Amino acid sequence: MNTVTAALKLFHHGGCHCGAVRFEFRAPSVISVIDCNCSVCAKSEFLHLIVDADDFDLTDGENMLTSYTFNTQTARHLFCTRCGIKSFYIPRSHPQGYSVNARCVDRGSITRMDIEPFDGVDWESSIDALR
Repeated sequence: MNTVTAALKLFHHGGCHCGAVRFEFRAPSVISVIDCNCSVCAKSEFLHLIVDADDFDLTDGENMLTSYTFNTQTARHLFCTRCGIKSFYIPRSHPQGYSVNARCVDRGSITRMDIEPFDGVDWESSIDALR
């Protein structure tokens, strides 16, 4: 993933379906997202936008989140307890940041989204290829 200078980053907002969980983050208006085919991402159609922790802020609903972990117990999948939507989580690949579901970003601030496939079924080999 390309490093982007702070001058090119804009504020974006998003949240879960019911609106109880809201967040904001800084990223360019043209983004690249990852479409992973692992078991959890494929079932939820999650499109990953990796955001540094310094560029992410949970603005509402921390008390509405519940956590789910599996396999290596590294990723913290965070779901709204009211509507069940996972609008962001702490990924195994970037445990010091967040993966925002691009499908949960409010409309209007993203001008283009490039989608890159990722073979999450063979996660270890695929992540090594990205590094």
